[in-house]
Amino acid sequence: MSVLEIRDLQVSVKLPDGARKPILAGVNLTVRAGQTHAIMGPNGSGKSTLAYSIAGHPRYEITSGSVTLDGQDVLAMTVDERARAGLFLAMQYPVEVPGVSVANFLRTAKTALDGEAPKLRTWGKELKEAMDRLGMDPAFAARNVNEGFSGGEKKRHEIVQLELLKPKIAILDETDSGLDIDALRVVSGGVNRVRETGDTGLLLITHYTRILRYIKPDYVHVFVAGRIVEEGGPELAEKLEAEGYERYLTAA
Repeated sequence: MSVLEIRDLQVSVKLPDGARKPILAGVNLTVRAGQTHAIMGPNGSGKSTLAYSIAGHPRYEITSGSVTLDGQDVLAMTVDERARAGLFLAMQYPVEVPGVSVANFLRTAKTALDGEAPKLRTWGKELKEAMDRLGMDPAFAARNVNEGFSGGEKKRHEIVQLELLKPKIAILDETDSGLDIDALRVVSGGVNRVRETGDTGLLLITHYTRILRYIKPDYVHVFVAGRIVEEGGPELAEKLEAEGYERYLTAA
C-alpha cells in the first residue's frame, strides 16, 4: 500500500521584487492508497501551493520539512522523477501543448511509467474506452493536447489520464472548477472508478462541497493561512457549507 507522507512542510514563493513570501507554515498530512482526502479552505490559503510544491513547481521554495512517497524523498526528485515514482497532478488550469497529440502524449507518458511502450492495438482500445467513459469524442485523440478544448473537455482529459496512468497518489487541484452539472457528474464518476480500485490515494483540493456530493471523502482537512487547522470526516464538509470559513479566518 503506497503512502505519501508530508511532515512540517514550509514553503515560500519568490515575489517580483525578489523578496520571499511564506505561504505554507508547517503542513502535516498522510495519504494512503485507497483513501480520499479533501482539503478545503478559502482563496489564498495555500491549497494550490501545497499541490504544486509536491509536484515540484520551480516557483516554490521548500524552506523546511519533508515529503516522502513509500519512503523515498520526493523533494530530492526532479519533476519527471516524481511522476514516474507515481505522483499525479490534475491542474486547476490545464496547459495546452501545441504539436503533441493526445494519443501520443498519453502513450509516451505510459511508456515512461512502465519502461516499455504499450502495444498499439491494445493501447488504442484502452484509450478509446477511457475516452468513451468520460464522454469524450474519440476524435480528440488526434488533436493537440488541450488546444482549443473547453474547460470541461480539459478536465475530462485529465481524468482520462488518471484512469490510464494509474498513479499511486493523485492530487486533484480544484477539478470541479468551471464544470457544469453534467460534466461534474462525468468527471466525478471517473475519479470514483479510480478510487474504487483501492490502488490510488486521492488528495482532492476544493473550495466547495458540491464535488463532495459525488466523491465521498474519508477525511476532510480545513486549510487556512498555510496550515491544516481542523480535521474530520465527511460531516466536516457539511459544517463548512453551513458556517463558512469565517471563524477559522478570525482565529488565524
